[in-house]
Amino acid sequence: MSGHSKWSTIKRKKGAIDAKRSKIFSKIIKEINIAVKENGAISDSNPRLRMAIQNAKGVNMPKENIQRAINKASNDDKNYQEITFEGYAPGGIAIFVECLTDNNNRTISNIRTIFNKRGGNLGNNGSLSFIFNRKGVFTITKENIKNPEEFELEIIDAGIEDIDDDGDVFTLYSPLENFGKVQKKLDELKIDVDNAELRRVPNNYKTLDIESSQKVLKLIEEIEDEDDVQNVFYNLEISDELLKSME
Repeated sequence: MSGHSKWSTIKRKKGAIDAKRSKIFSKIIKEINIAVKENGAISDSNPRLRMAIQNAKGVNMPKENIQRAINKASNDDKNYQEITFEGYAPGGIAIFVECLTDNNNRTISNIRTIFNKRGGNLGNNGSLSFIFNRKGVFTITKENIKNPEEFELEIIDAGIEDIDDDGDVFTLYSPLENFGKVQKKLDELKIDVDNAELRRVPNNYKTLDIESSQKVLKLIEEIEDEDDVQNVFYNLEISDELLKSME
């Protein structure tokens, strides 16, 4: 998982300083909207909203923007639906797409067009269930942790099953059922989390040559750029060599 963690970190750092920042903010605002509509505007009693606020802070969204999004969601008549897509990129790479949309037909058309244009194909929902497991994933900058060894022991007791150490960043993985418990423990420890999410983690990864891998990543990035797309998960192996070629 280490290569994927590094690639996610690289994308996050780039996204924080380039034109994609507005898209990141837009995705978080949508998540805030649906969280508020589901369980109200009080973050203490709304885990989904708490996670969205946490992620907003992780990408330096101003506090006033966060509060404005919460206030607007409480009075907004726009309703977003959660829809997903499952398919394959060239080379047999599995891709799982999560969307929040107020127009299903538009989203379906746009996602299908990208897959077709880039040589992929969409499958039926559930066709990739044997490839991906849903897990909690927390990304934390190491400088936010005073005692890493003590922290690892405490967080493992809270339900973390795997930790990736990528130099400056810890990426923590928990079973789906432990997500809330880990989130609560991090709050108790007063540790700032860069990003927390429920991620679809592949059971295994598939390796392609550099040129083929780059084509797959271009397809993935084009999907990620769609306004209705919240997350894209895939089982392409992200090697150090591939990372260097994408820098």
